[in-house]
Amino acid sequence: MLLADLVATSEAVAATSSRKTKTEHLAELLRAAPPDEVDTVAALLMGEPRQGRIGIGWAALAGIDVDPASAPALTVTQLDQTITSLAATAGPGSSGRREEQLRRLFAQATAAEADFLRHLLGGEIRQGALAGLMTEAVAKAAGVPAAAVRRASMLSGDLPGTATLALTSGRRALDAVGLELLRGVQPMLAATAESVAAAIDDLGRAAVEWKLDGIRVQVHRRGRDVRVFTRNLNDVTDRLPELVELVSTFAADRFVLDGETIGLTNDDLPRRFQDTASRFGREDQGDHQWRLEALFFDLIHLDGTDLIDETLLVRRTALAQLVGAHQVPGTITDDPATAQGVLDEALAQGHEGVMVKAADSPYQAGRRGKSWRKVKPVHTLDLVVLAAEWGHGRRTGWLSNLHLGARDADDGFVMVGKTFKGLTDELLTWQTGALQAIAVERSEWTTTSDHVVAVRPELVVEIALDGVQASTRYPGGVALRFARVKGYRPDKDAADADTIDAVRSLLATP
Repeated sequence: MLLADLVATSEAVAATSSRKTKTEHLAELLRAAPPDEVDTVAALLMGEPRQGRIGIGWAALAGIDVDPASAPALTVTQLDQTITSLAATAGPGSSGRREEQLRRLFAQATAAEADFLRHLLGGEIRQGALAGLMTEAVAKAAGVPAAAVRRASMLSGDLPGTATLALTSGRRALDAVGLELLRGVQPMLAATAESVAAAIDDLGRAAVEWKLDGIRVQVHRRGRDVRVFTRNLNDVTDRLPELVELVSTFAADRFVLDGETIGLTNDDLPRRFQDTASRFGREDQGDHQWRLEALFFDLIHLDGTDLIDETLLVRRTALAQLVGAHQVPGTITDDPATAQGVLDEALAQGHEGVMVKAADSPYQAGRRGKSWRKVKPVHTLDLVVLAAEWGHGRRTGWLSNLHLGARDADDGFVMVGKTFKGLTDELLTWQTGALQAIAVERSEWTTTSDHVVAVRPELVVEIALDGVQASTRYPGGVALRFARVKGYRPDKDAADADTIDAVRSLLATP
């Protein structure tokens, strides 16, 4: 397939706000793609090359000055091969070799293709063709239910590969995709409830469990082999030898656990998330006044049997038998007073709230469904940094005031406010370097000027706030009230950020 066909589709998707029309454009191109290119086409349209991030900044791309090709000739496969080569180019002299590869690539591209390549390689493809929409497009192209595509994608952790499976082998092949040990599964996510009473009223009988402010981990064991994944499916096994040692003692041969690793003092009080994150995988453990502990709240596979379609009660019973004291504290109840007691106990122990989970709910991999609700007395949102302003006064030389965005329905972002509060000198120093590394020349979400640095929407920051208010200043119609930074969440991707609807829902919350 010519890259020009893909670029034309990308432009058509960006030109319309209609979700239905976007889906039709994408489905048409997927149907036209050769079977061996479907996964590459899907990945490129989502702005996520199969090779992942390859470390090319917009400044390097801006320096590529070659005459465009007069007619389309560059193919999708040639682009994919070049990206593979760029990803593998490292070591002394690699900058020059990469520049030469980029020059050869751009010399083959037309002006429209070159513009697409700059956005793609710079991580700026934002035309509304991200995972949610691509799932619908794959289903339409293959003539299968979107739910079947979504389930296969979540269990495999590979939407482009699922696209190939759907278009070449159909529904039966999608239904055959199951949980595979030692391969990460998209985790189940939670919606928000304003109180435990409201959650119990909605869900009925439920598990009410402490909500820990740690790093979520998914642990796979197959015999002697153990793998540990974060919530965004990064393999961190080598960074958590104590967790590997712990699960190797459990009395089962094959299992998949969902849980948290959290820093605890010798008095079993939780450390701040930032402390846990900084200790995470550090060889020099330094401070022996606290430790990393693992606690688990779900079990989705046990000795050859997938449990994702079993009820939470069944999974929880099996979990207790497997992990014993390493289960997150909680209880089963339909009584709001009992649920409130669990919340009070969690807060008294220094944790941030509770999770309320419907007792009859299956494990919905990759879904932020209403069967799980998080309840936290202090409002917090996970938002994406869209830009930052250079500071002044004692903050001169640091990127300080953050421009914050929530996800919208098409996986884009909507700016909802700014804040410079809660930033320590240490965090300002880290933030300045991290944001400059992902700076972009322009942004569709926030204004750019000499004192504002726009960035790729990648870094997730947890924001505490007193609430939100209606506002005409921002396109989402709401603005944060008294927002302050709790800390960055390196364990989360931009796709894990809260939605604009979640932000708007706080308008009605006291």
